[in-house]
Amino acid sequence: MFQKEFVLEYFRKLFERIEKEKIVRRELEISLLPSKATVIAGPRRAGKTFLLFSILKEEKNVMYLDLEHSAFRRLSHEDFFEIINLFETYFGRKVETLLIDEVQKIEDWERLIRSLLDSGYKVVASGSSSKLLSREIATQLRGRALTYFLLPLSFREYLKFKEVEIKPLLSTSEKVKIMKLLEELLEWGGYPEIAINWDKKEKILREYFETILQLDFIERFKIVNTFIARTIFEFVFQNFSKELSINKIANYVSSALGKNVKNLVYDYMEKLPESLTVFWLKKFEKSVYKRKLKGKIYVCDLGLPNLLLVEKDWGRRMENLVFLELLRRNGNIFYWKDYQGREVDFVVREGLKIKQLIQVTYASSKDEVEKREINALIKASDLLKCKNLLCITWDYENKLKVCNKTINFIPLWKWLLSDLSFT
Repeated sequence: MFQKEFVLEYFRKLFERIEKEKIVRRELEISLLPSKATVIAGPRRAGKTFLLFSILKEEKNVMYLDLEHSAFRRLSHEDFFEIINLFETYFGRKVETLLIDEVQKIEDWERLIRSLLDSGYKVVASGSSSKLLSREIATQLRGRALTYFLLPLSFREYLKFKEVEIKPLLSTSEKVKIMKLLEELLEWGGYPEIAINWDKKEKILREYFETILQLDFIERFKIVNTFIARTIFEFVFQNFSKELSINKIANYVSSALGKNVKNLVYDYMEKLPESLTVFWLKKFEKSVYKRKLKGKIYVCDLGLPNLLLVEKDWGRRMENLVFLELLRRNGNIFYWKDYQGREVDFVVREGLKIKQLIQVTYASSKDEVEKREINALIKASDLLKCKNLLCITWDYENKLKVCNKTINFIPLWKWLLSDLSFT
């Protein structure tokens, strides 16, 4: 049951907030279809609510409900439809699209969404990443949903938040400013709240870290041994952009605990990526079994490791940022490594074809590019039959012919702002 005046006051305050709120439009393009729900999944605090706000601000005949608000506590499905009628009657707006934030807060939410779709409404739903994973949505909504993935701010979006215009041609001072902001993003990450409340960044990140650990990992999977969970969580954040074997992680945790907990570590490591906070990049390997045992760890935001690391490894941070951008560009990606230890950071595959090989290096000149990185690209190019070779640098741009192959060198900032899916 809901209180009519409380709900109406919620909507009045919401309209006032939307009128005053500075909403920076995210680049994620979503489709609203009458027959399917649009579901926005992603890491906690990535900006899903503000994405809904941007739709509310731009579209007509839209109603937004935040189911975490106390006005909607213990809401039933019948109450939900009554609130739609109340909204239409009081505000004189015909509701065609429903934006439901924290949808998992209402009991049997998947049945509610199906009922709304059957009633002819367009539905956009978002919530905690632990509740709205694609795998769960596919099961609960039986093919009646399109899921979109929202990460924290891209570099292009970060510049918009900082009110920096992206121009085709930049002056020296404009380029210096853009590279300074890129350093900020690499060091403190792209959470929207951090970009807005810069002076409170460390406090906000600490709260995020603990909330993600507790809600999206420990509570979601009902983990009993919280010491092991925290040890794993902290270890992977300390070792982002590195190749790790689950066996190595198990040995580390067992050593910290003083007893063999290998089976628990394997179990927890399998669950951790489902929080969408940590990603496990698989090696380009024919054996599915081998892919599971070893991989490279990346994190959803580069601000979180600051809570555990003192030194800033810019090469690792650049690589992690490139990984996140490849996710945004819908790349089917792996990494490659041969028995001699030669490694290519990213293998981009399209269908059965290898579309591009990418190295990432913190280099500002040709002399700073290590030979082993070039040699690995050439070797992988021969073995994987791929001629599209890219080396993303800090500030070195060129095209080089090596062993009758062309390697394109492009600065990170320029690649991040490029419009093409893969350049």
